[in-house]
Amino acid sequence: MTVRIGVIGAGMIGQYHIGRLTGALAGAEVTAVTDIDPARAAEAAALAGGAQVLPDGPAVVSSPAVDAVLVTSWGPTHAEHVLGAIAAGKPVFCEKPLATTAEDCLRIVEAEIAHGSRLVQVGFMRRYDEGYREMKRILDADGIGEPLMVHCAHRNPTVPEAYHSRMAAQDTAVHEIDTVRWLLDDEITSVQVLTPRATRHRFPHLTDPQIMLFETARGVRVDVEVFVNCQYGYDIQCEAVGERGLVRLPDPARAGVRTAERHSTGVPQDWKERFGAAFDTEFAEWVASVARGEGATGPSAWDGYAATVITDAAVEALEEGRTVAVHLKDRPPFSTPGAGR
Repeated sequence: MTVRIGVIGAGMIGQYHIGRLTGALAGAEVTAVTDIDPARAAEAAALAGGAQVLPDGPAVVSSPAVDAVLVTSWGPTHAEHVLGAIAAGKPVFCEKPLATTAEDCLRIVEAEIAHGSRLVQVGFMRRYDEGYREMKRILDADGIGEPLMVHCAHRNPTVPEAYHSRMAAQDTAVHEIDTVRWLLDDEITSVQVLTPRATRHRFPHLTDPQIMLFETARGVRVDVEVFVNCQYGYDIQCEAVGERGLVRLPDPARAGVRTAERHSTGVPQDWKERFGAAFDTEFAEWVASVARGEGATGPSAWDGYAATVITDAAVEALEEGRTVAVHLKDRPPFSTPGAGR
């Protein structure tokens, strides 16, 4: 079965995924595209090999030529389009954030509960990276004993001037937040944000770096360094320390170079380079689950809700200079841990 996909939002990430669905994966066809910029929609439709250009998101969702929906539009529009797909009974893949408010995320969770089965998958691609998946297998097999601490770092060489201090949690550490919840199968219950000496490479309006300290329901302590002007590359690190050992995320495989009395390896320069293979796996598994009639098996609407609540708490902790408790609603039955969680 070929899954016919309608895309809402044809900006950079939308076109990135259209190229993947069209050129790198089997079993999927992009049949409809929309964007607030008609020229950009036409460009993306051409990239997809002649998909229909439709006027808006509801037209994509309701199209008889669309089996499943991909939402890659501006964040504040996500809730509208995801809710529309649920109402139409169509599987929907939504890039993060699921929604920009916890209230809208809950509306999505409740709509899915009313529908009676999972339709929503959120784009947390770290779960599809082979290094993280190996860490997960080791932790699930009790390979290091009970986890006690997790140390993470998320470093970017630079960010654009539009990047602001809240985005350190909302756009950057959100990936570590989801990853830690998934790796530990545990919920985050509090967050504190520390601000070390600021780098001179930041814009004046930006607090950089930041250190986020989390505690989980089982008492695991998690620290996440967010440093978005590190200059040297896109560097993602994760280490879990347990009662009998530790497990560390491997660096991407790179050739070692020995020259001029030095031994060096390259460092990825952006997220596409570092997680391209994870994106491929993420979409291949989503397309396969839709083709089997399973709707979605990866990160759930509940995971999107939890991430939004936790990042909101991190922003509050940064701005108020205090530890902030995280309060989540009870998890609905069909979003309990499974193949994608």
